[in-house]
Amino acid sequence: MKFDKTKLLLFALLVFFSVGCDRVTKDLAKAHLDGLGEFSYLGDTFRLVYVENPGAAMSFGADWNPDVKFWILSLLPMIVLGLVLGFVLKNINSLRLVHITGLGLIIAGGMGNLLDRFFNNSLVPDFMNLGVNSVRTGIFNVADVCITTGIIITLFFYRSMERATA
Repeated sequence: MKFDKTKLLLFALLVFFSVGCDRVTKDLAKAHLDGLGEFSYLGDTFRLVYVENPGAAMSFGADWNPDVKFWILSLLPMIVLGLVLGFVLKNINSLRLVHITGLGLIIAGGMGNLLDRFFNNSLVPDFMNLGVNSVRTGIFNVADVCITTGIIITLFFYRSMERATA
């Protein structure tokens, strides 16, 4: 199978730079925020605070048995990312750039958090929080932003992706 080299290069660069941005921001957060409490900006709409999350989003699964946590939070995401990557590579010639962008962001975000699970004792650094008054997000990182943005893009353009890969 011949790959569209331009699309493949754009996909690879998107994943590489997104994972890199996630890695750099997590390292900066650890170096400049760890142990220093919370910093508030824009009238407390945006907060920076360093935490190491042992679970998934909003610490879901943090108190699970370590074996269960490994299977659900590490191996299952690896399988899903492998399937998404396989789909992208199989269909890269017919996918539009918006599809490649959405799926690439999902892969990059998943890879960013998996790297932490494997190389940071299963702890994922989180450091950003958004909200107004008591209505706030959980604390998150750049990988989480990539995953969320990728899912939104993919869902928004799902119908056109179905036609492209049919």
